[in-house]
Amino acid sequence: MKAVFISFYQAFYSELVDILEQLEIRGFTFWDEVQGRGSFTGEPHQGSHAWPTLNSAILAIIPEEKTQTLLNAIHQLDLTAPQQGIRAFVWSIENMSGENETNKL
Repeated sequence: MKAVFISFYQAFYSELVDILEQLEIRGFTFWDEVQGRGSFTGEPHQGSHAWPTLNSAILAIIPEEKTQTLLNAIHQLDLTAPQQGIRAFVWSIENMSGENETNKL
């Protein structure tokens, strides 16, 4: 399993949820308002007078075989408005608990 953290301009929420649904990724955690700025380019999203926009974030735990397909779809969405920025970060999940015991690694 992989954890995919996606930070994005709030206006992309519907498009990202559509991508998750198309890939049959059902479960995720969503943060509506997060602040940040890109490492190299893009506009800051800080909810301030100077930079009034905000980002949102999604965290999804997904099967490893869906990871690259998800990253490719996110990249294609990012290309539609590169100054707004969508970034995805992936790391391995070593263990998890939950209602479905088949999810154990």
